[in-house]
Amino acid sequence: MAPKPDRGKLVAENRKARFNYEISDTLEAGIALSGSEVKSLRSGKANIADAYASDEGGELYLLNAHIAEYSQAGRANHEPTRPRKLLLHRKEIGKLAGAIQREGMTVVPLKLYFNQRGIAKVLLGLAKGKKLHDKRDTEKRRDWDRQKGRLMRDKG
Repeated sequence: MAPKPDRGKLVAENRKARFNYEISDTLEAGIALSGSEVKSLRSGKANIADAYASDEGGELYLLNAHIAEYSQAGRANHEPTRPRKLLLHRKEIGKLAGAIQREGMTVVPLKLYFNQRGIAKVLLGLAKGKKLHDKRDTEKRRDWDRQKGRLMRDKG
């Protein structure tokens, strides 16, 4: 078996996003960080569970993403939940901003990771909120697939 290519280090993942939202499109974006934020991310101290992206003045910002303070930074430390600028091309920003305003969609971060070159990236998903009955259907489908896999394994 061939070795898998190294895709970088995963820092944080928003596992509830695929349950709470229906993801229609994904997009990789860079993120503008300070030095203490990068060091904190390298130690794996980030949480993007409540985060979302918002359009402000023609630019996209990541809001409510919690990156813990770096203990050895001293007074040059950062604020844990400050808005962080997302680095995207103008066309991509226009596409996401249009979807947010016209269609009432939300941009949620799915993963925060370092790529092969060691650059911090965030995987954004263009999402529409699920209703309660849609969440129940997703749960039923997941349980049935799990049960089907057990039956197939036991039978053959």
